[in-house]
Amino acid sequence: MAAVTIRNLPEETYRALKVRAAQHGRSTEAEIREILKDAVHPPRRVKLGSELVAIAREFGPVELDIERDKTPAEAVSFE
Repeated sequence: MAAVTIRNLPEETYRALKVRAAQHGRSTEAEIREILKDAVHPPRRVKLGSELVAIAREFGPVELDIERDKTPAEAVSFE
């Protein structure tokens, strides 16, 4: 795992981080990790599959009249 050193962090910011960490029941370091993780990986990201399902539900079911090709597949020869 990578390690990061933060220089010149204002004392008031550090105190606020300590208070926030205590409110969440974590160490200051764990709180900083969580803040950084949330900053680069927002919890409400768009999930393409879920969005497509939601759009499809608006239009109702779609029936396709497709007949399956039932001819057997030929074996592949590697020679």
